[in-house]
Amino acid sequence: MEHRSRKIGVIGFSAGGHLVADISTHFEKRVYTVTDEVDKISCRPDFGMAIYPGHMMENTSRDYELNPNIPITSNTPPTFLLQAGNDPVDTIQNSLLYYIALKKANVPAEYHVYAEGGHAFGLKKTNLPIADWPKLAERWLHTIKMIAD
Repeated sequence: MEHRSRKIGVIGFSAGGHLVADISTHFEKRVYTVTDEVDKISCRPDFGMAIYPGHMMENTSRDYELNPNIPITSNTPPTFLLQAGNDPVDTIQNSLLYYIALKKANVPAEYHVYAEGGHAFGLKKTNLPIADWPKLAERWLHTIKMIAD
């Protein structure tokens, strides 16, 4: 019995952003034994938010490509991506490759890139425009009908 009145999403920062992609693309096979009714709820999150995700790409001999362990399909949940263009740790290519793959699979995705913010900006209060990103995330959650207006 599938019950989806509650909306369940995932959010992750940096390596946690990679885990968002992992959870969003590997939900078909449950990794534990079902023991109660709650365990029968789908493992697919209703949305994902990957904030400056890392480990999203693989260096090939020609160029960078999306990590092959992230098998995006049209059933991948809607995704919000956020990145600072000057992130020296998880460069913009990580989130950009993921966004492009989501769009190719017709997955609703929203992508924001700010010029400055570096890495690990999280929820820090600064004078940089990137500090306002939680408002964008909230607006996106309204847009995809995860929270009421």
